[in-house]
Amino acid sequence: MGAALNAVAASTPRTLTAMLTVVGLVVAVAVSQFKLTVIGAFALYFVVWWTLLFAILPIRNQAETDPARVVPGQDPGAPASPRLREKALWTTLLASVVFLVAIPVFELAGL
Repeated sequence: MGAALNAVAASTPRTLTAMLTVVGLVVAVAVSQFKLTVIGAFALYFVVWWTLLFAILPIRNQAETDPARVVPGQDPGAPASPRLREKALWTTLLASVVFLVAIPVFELAGL
């Protein structure tokens, strides 16, 4: 799965297309199976996604150690390679699972 994820995360348009496809499918399931409104499903998914993004962002970050690559004013703890597209995909996949598990647990019908 890592190679496929890296292939999708290789470009911004591919990453956005994959994310929007997954979000669309998950929201469609939430609306049809759990009786959420479309806006309520998107709003709840957005909150879950944003919360998980901040949990996933620091994973596998390593500070830049090459002094030639550090620019003036750069924080010494700034990641050398933040891999934001890859982390956005991981966040989308994890948020989809959490979202679909949270709906029946919290009985959010009518949201």
